[in-house]
Amino acid sequence: MSGIFVDSNVILDLFLDDPKWAQWSETTLEHYARHGRLYINPVVYSEISIGFERIEDLEQAVGTAGFQMVPILSEALFLAGKVFMTSRKRSGRKTSPLPDFFIGAQAAVLTLPLMTRDVARYRTYFPSLRLIHP
Repeated sequence: MSGIFVDSNVILDLFLDDPKWAQWSETTLEHYARHGRLYINPVVYSEISIGFERIEDLEQAVGTAGFQMVPILSEALFLAGKVFMTSRKRSGRKTSPLPDFFIGAQAAVLTLPLMTRDVARYRTYFPSLRLIHP
């Protein structure tokens, strides 16, 4: 599998026309879309749904933007749980949302680069993951 995995914050920048990040997200997505596929998983889909009133509009936006949904693999679910527990042991409490672990684990298991603006979190818990970031 080749391409990149895209974090929800990058997609929301585009769909919600974020004044600070929309231009970077659009330019970077267009660049990588020319060289391979753009992947999301059900967690990203759920997170980006906040920008839409109707599922039909979300489906059209995802399709038009060229995102391909991949199921969350059991290996990624297992890794997300382990990394989440490591996070809790380090801090004694939940410091990162579990969905971010599902996203990072999915990219790691698929060995795809992850496009995100949450660099520190992914570098901390997925140090071998190649990140595409501002």
